[in-house]
Amino acid sequence: MRTLMHRHLGKVVAGAAVAVTGTAVMVGITLPGTAEAGAGRAARAGQQKEVAALPPAQVEEAPEEGDKGVGRDPLTDGELRRAEQIASGAAQLTGGRDVEGGRGVEHLATNLGELSPDESAGASVPRRAELTYYDYKTDALITKTVDLAAGEVVATDTQKGVQAPASREENREAVELLLKSPLSADLKKDYKDATGKALTEAGQLQVHSMIFRSAAEAPAPGALGECGRHRCVRLFPKVVNGPWIDARDLIVDLSSRSVGRLS
Repeated sequence: MRTLMHRHLGKVVAGAAVAVTGTAVMVGITLPGTAEAGAGRAARAGQQKEVAALPPAQVEEAPEEGDKGVGRDPLTDGELRRAEQIASGAAQLTGGRDVEGGRGVEHLATNLGELSPDESAGASVPRRAELTYYDYKTDALITKTVDLAAGEVVATDTQKGVQAPASREENREAVELLLKSPLSADLKKDYKDATGKALTEAGQLQVHSMIFRSAAEAPAPGALGECGRHRCVRLFPKVVNGPWIDARDLIVDLSSRSVGRLS
């Protein structure tokens, strides 16, 4: 485990701190032939005997992906493009605002649509895509369901106060907003301590995030009390190829484009 470097409000952390972000822990894997080879070497300790080399590894090419998936196969690249094209013409989407304030809503994700019990039991199942967007103009989560065979939007759901996980573009914008804030001083100091370089742009960090809500039983201070109605994120930044930096007390409100501190 790396030594903790400094303990400002930004605090550089390592090792166990990775678990906070939900990053998977790596486990050892025994490769084919290695266990047998090890046992053989132990049995023949002290003997000079040549061990046969393992055959070279063979990498098979991934099967060619068709334009359309079958059944519950993941959406193909072609289906993803088709679904986004079908949904994108809706006035509700073009009239909204994205995370940077530009025209059009922020696309969050496109997933294979769910099936009803009757559809699941059928001989063939329909292929639908569910596209989620966030409209920063109205602070609303929009879900559109596209029937890929019919080529049309078959359902639209709009909800307020509901927050889906942040997209990569939203994480990047959150870092940019944070770096422009005076509250990023400790984060920048920790980065300088870890790397010897100044932190000036989002690309210098790898970032995970969690949606932040102001809890009813313990409301967040000041303007952060709007989080939940507003789209807010708590960031878990990491130096590229380096340690994690603890910035959990800083919350970025993407709706108001502001940064607040919990304590």
